[in-house]
Amino acid sequence: MATTRSGSTPVTCATVSGGTVVSTVPVGAVYAEDSRLDRGASLVEGTVVLDETVAPNAPWSAVVRKGHVLTIVDVGGNQSADCLLYDADDPEERYSVPDTLAWQGNAYVRTGTVLRSNEGRPLMTVVADEIDRQDTIGGACGKESNTLRYGHHVMFQHGCRENFLAEAGRRGLGVRDLVSNLNWFMNVPVEADGALGIVDGMSAPGRRVAVRAETDVLVLVSNCPQMNNPCNDFNPTPLRMLVVDPAPAAGEARSARAAGTPEGAA
Repeated sequence: MATTRSGSTPVTCATVSGGTVVSTVPVGAVYAEDSRLDRGASLVEGTVVLDETVAPNAPWSAVVRKGHVLTIVDVGGNQSADCLLYDADDPEERYSVPDTLAWQGNAYVRTGTVLRSNEGRPLMTVVADEIDRQDTIGGACGKESNTLRYGHHVMFQHGCRENFLAEAGRRGLGVRDLVSNLNWFMNVPVEADGALGIVDGMSAPGRRVAVRAETDVLVLVSNCPQMNNPCNDFNPTPLRMLVVDPAPAAGEARSARAAGTPEGAA
């Protein structure tokens, strides 16, 4: 169900100490009825093996098999898709921010970035990206950090950390398995003095990023429930998760061989 955004209308909230605090942050915001939504399509051609929508504020997970490509669609625009990656056969090996950034010598994630594990091995590769850069520095929001940043009146709101814990539990993982994450579609510029900021996004409805699995990878995503930062207009929207197998079907491969055409050639 959608509700209309409350914009800058002040909201008075009770505090645990019995006082009140006035905030312009909408409480319980869900994407507005007039939101522009674009479900997009896979960035890579192939046979669709999974097509799911992640509701606003919700977690998601799936195993993406080696060679398959996951396209994440920013359906409503500037909706952060917080993401963790694990070797599906050995979750002790998982995504590593420092290994990824050190190997490529750059703070941003772009087309061609190899997302590496804590063992330095490739987990996934960014094969297509419709925005200039993706973030892997800003971390994930949580109840504690939200309270610190925005005030005690938001302490009841769950964040990406809580989403990760809920989804990790379904996969036999726990608190010790949460590490620094990717933030697809979130804009965290690194200034000349090293300062960071979470600012207005560079995405838009229907923008996409595609990553290829270099081994069988367990992907966890939190469709960020953040309702206190104006970078997405206080308007959480859905994500679309599309996994395709880009390999030609068996019949197509046989036809290519029979015609003397190299497999995969145009």
